[in-house]
Amino acid sequence: MRSMHHSTQRSTRITTLVRVGIAGAAVVALAGCSTGGTPSGSQGADGEAAAITDVSVIAPADPGGGWDQTARALGQTLTDTGLVGSAPVENIGGAAGTVGLASLATETDPNTLMVMGSVMVGGVETNASETRIEDMTPIAKLTEEPLVIVVPADSEYQSLEDLIDAIVAEGQGVAVTGGSAGGIDHILAGLLLTEAGVEAAEVPATLNYVANSGGGEALTMLLGGTVQAGISGVGEFSESVLSGDLRALAVSSEEPAEALPDVPTIQDEGIDVTVTNWRGVIAPGGISDEERTALIDLVTELHGQDAWAEVLETNGWTDAFMPGDEFDAFLTEDITRTQETLRTIGLIE
Repeated sequence: MRSMHHSTQRSTRITTLVRVGIAGAAVVALAGCSTGGTPSGSQGADGEAAAITDVSVIAPADPGGGWDQTARALGQTLTDTGLVGSAPVENIGGAAGTVGLASLATETDPNTLMVMGSVMVGGVETNASETRIEDMTPIAKLTEEPLVIVVPADSEYQSLEDLIDAIVAEGQGVAVTGGSAGGIDHILAGLLLTEAGVEAAEVPATLNYVANSGGGEALTMLLGGTVQAGISGVGEFSESVLSGDLRALAVSSEEPAEALPDVPTIQDEGIDVTVTNWRGVIAPGGISDEERTALIDLVTELHGQDAWAEVLETNGWTDAFMPGDEFDAFLTEDITRTQETLRTIGLIE
């Protein structure tokens, strides 16, 4: 990453072998962007970054999932508030976002934002991606979201303990669907097993993890009986839980999720695991300092809009804004933590 050497002091609370994600938000006052007539990506006479008039947004996943939802909310809010004239979204799915990441590496438009997050951090490792997040330009961390573990409404598993005991006893006989292999859903499933006493080397053979590409695929598998349980962000399953199609066993946050206030936390269930699914935006790696600053300014101004606050509330996303160098330092730490966690649960060597 462009500024990976910057460091930021912040306290983190490790609640299990390693906690994936840092709770909290940091707001840095940066100069706002105007939407004047300077051409997109150009530089003013005084060397300052010029206003951005249009951006392209990449969702490195198929339509319907969390990255796609975030990308479309981002683009819609940028245009609705007049911060940019257009912000089209392109879906480039596959391999935990690493297909989209490889595409971003060849992008020539400096005003391109790609949504990414903890899933991609893990996916880069498990897919042994040649293109690394460190090669890109960090712009800002946007949100955090707890995960929820669900089963079909008529499932025999009445508690998280019931589900974990069944996986330990039956191994591959109990299928769990989640996002991309090596992503935060997969990591949570592995941590639950290691906390239950499964040796790290045995986790891959014990856990029948069925990766999905997001959207309605997980719900289809759950309701069709193809899998016995699912893990995803609260926002992706809450509607089905509230409708009665699914039953939520636990959420992964320290406190109950606002969207599912009656669902216990994993810690409430006696298991010392807390993780969050964070999302942010990065830009191509070869952009100039002025272009980087302009994008940070734009996303910072977006964060200050009432319309963005409404997006967060509607989707049940926690505001975790962290721009520029601070996000850069967070990414450095998160990549290291994720590598350690994936080794701990036996998903990488």
